[in-house]
Amino acid sequence: MQEAEFSLEAFKTSFFQSIRNVVVLPDESILEKMLAALICGGHILLHDVPGVGKTLLARTFARALGLSFSRIQFTPDLLPTDVTGINYFNQKTREFEFRPGPVFTNILLADEINRATPRTQSSLLECMQEATVTVDGETRKLAFPFLVLATENPLDMEGTFPLPEAQLDRFFMCLNLGYPGFEEEKAIVRRFLNDDPLADVKPVATVRDLLVLKKLAAGIRFSEPVMNYMLAIVRKTRETDGVRLGVSPRGTLYYARAAQALALLRGRNFVIPDDLQELAVPVLAHRLLLEMSASLHDISRAELINKLVGSIEVPLDAEYGVRAGES
Repeated sequence: MQEAEFSLEAFKTSFFQSIRNVVVLPDESILEKMLAALICGGHILLHDVPGVGKTLLARTFARALGLSFSRIQFTPDLLPTDVTGINYFNQKTREFEFRPGPVFTNILLADEINRATPRTQSSLLECMQEATVTVDGETRKLAFPFLVLATENPLDMEGTFPLPEAQLDRFFMCLNLGYPGFEEEKAIVRRFLNDDPLADVKPVATVRDLLVLKKLAAGIRFSEPVMNYMLAIVRKTRETDGVRLGVSPRGTLYYARAAQALALLRGRNFVIPDDLQELAVPVLAHRLLLEMSASLHDISRAELINKLVGSIEVPLDAEYGVRAGES
């Protein structure tokens, strides 16, 4: 589909319907955020308990976009080469050949990433940041798009290896699916009782469509007041008592790009404060490192971000003329 022919509304309608036919989500804005991350070339950490549909969502997401999908179950004995690939000696040709690892895909589900050793976790760093893999001194490029969907179980922490701050900072967003409501859970049971709706999902987009979306997102405007508002939020995370490590400049850039993509998906050509408020927790919270102090006792990073955002004055923007959130 050429850029001039691309219909964002038609794409969104088809894409969201394809996902809805399979996955029942308590909050469908998660799909917009996942799509925003993909458009921006970012990666997602799904921090949630087992059994809420993380793997099913990842598979459906990939299939609806016509993208290849791989899954790695992270365990303590997983090696870096099990992720990136390995050079092996072919007895028939009498030569070394490269056997690609699961990262050579479009959507990679890194299941329970915190169960692997730091050495194996770090094998993903180059892939996530540079979209390349280096094995035995030779660098190979990964396909476009490349999205890591890593899952992390927040409860069963015995025998796990917490992700280092450097790797956490490379995740574009951290999302939580949460438990479904009563009606949503009933719909899940009815939908999967006698059938597998995933088998019926057909691609509704191409890689070219995603390139068009990426180009359109880069053109979304930031007014000066909204840009200043975003920077005020970020800088507040570095100046708050009890925060040992605030949001990095990389996090600021991710925040800006995420806001552009979300504005695009909601039919606007400019960012508004509402976009930044909605994305503050998914994009910023996991980047904070808190001190073990009394002032922050029993407060989560998400609650702290919401508190910081609420303390900053929302700007008036000439493009829409009212305070964010007012009609």
